[in-house]
Amino acid sequence: MSESVSVRCPACRREHLYAAPAYPCECGAPVVPPLDPAGTATAVTHRAWDDEWISVRCTACGHEGEWPRPELGCTCGTLLRVPVARASAEDEEAEPPKAPAPRRAFQPVTIRTARDAVTAAAVYLRWLGYRDIRRADQRPTSGIGIAAHGLLAQVDPTVRPASLRDVECLWLTAMTESAACVYFSLSGYAPDARARADTLGIPLFVLDLTGTPQPVNTLADELDSTGAW
Repeated sequence: MSESVSVRCPACRREHLYAAPAYPCECGAPVVPPLDPAGTATAVTHRAWDDEWISVRCTACGHEGEWPRPELGCTCGTLLRVPVARASAEDEEAEPPKAPAPRRAFQPVTIRTARDAVTAAAVYLRWLGYRDIRRADQRPTSGIGIAAHGLLAQVDPTVRPASLRDVECLWLTAMTESAACVYFSLSGYAPDARARADTLGIPLFVLDLTGTPQPVNTLADELDSTGAW
């Protein structure tokens, strides 16, 4: 369990006790962003992908992954960005990362917000073996785009089923980047969208509220079984 730190809201001066959530590394060990007890929390006034993700090294296997930056909602309505400790010189010079362990059982991230849905999809893609997960360069027609080496993924956290146009636009964008593609939806897919995805070779997943992607078509079943390798 991560240590708790005191976080003061710069707007109302209330103090909160905060513990960073743990995320599952691909080796199965929990990864917790290191908090800076001497740092000062800042209010989140706008969203930027680079500000929302941080690199954290797994203490078990040495793998360095990208995880959501810790945030805390104050009762006054201000969203706080919790300060994270920087790696020390000793950490930077630590022994090189070990070879990743065989893929273990997937450990989902519970979905409560749209941001959680993106995190859940990113965690799943990392579990499959994809690397360099980041915000996609091109914004999709709906939802949020994330990319990995050789892959473009779309995460749709809305309450409507993904449409035929959504699926086709994802495929066209992936084609321009010479990448494969995969779709994650919270609310499923329209029948014509599912049929078109099978034709275009797009794995479709539905994200349940536990954060576990459920394969919708055969292509998704195959990806879930074989991973990115």
